[in-house]
Amino acid sequence: MKYLKQLMIILMAYFLGVIIQSIFNLPIPGTVLGLILLFLALYFKIIKVEMIEDTCEILISFMSFLFVPAGVGLMTSFNLLKGKVIAFSVIIIISTIVVWIVTAYVVKFLRKVC
Repeated sequence: MKYLKQLMIILMAYFLGVIIQSIFNLPIPGTVLGLILLFLALYFKIIKVEMIEDTCEILISFMSFLFVPAGVGLMTSFNLLKGKVIAFSVIIIISTIVVWIVTAYVVKFLRKVC
């Protein structure tokens, strides 16, 4: 029952994000808004980490499994990617570097704040 309660807290943040996105017709996906709402609720201690910790650990342990559909989608659309390997490689390298830099600055900022 504990896991169900924790999952419901996480799903409520998700559903609120989807509802807000559809009501206001925002360009940000509802899932991202849900994550932002969950982050804000954790930051302002509306939700305590202990309230969702166990379910989050389970979800993180299965995270690699959740990437399988994306990988299969790439495999099925390989004909579209053929001949564009260099362009996609450049995009992947640049986006990876950007993610590293942004992550570094966010961690640096959060270490100052917390």
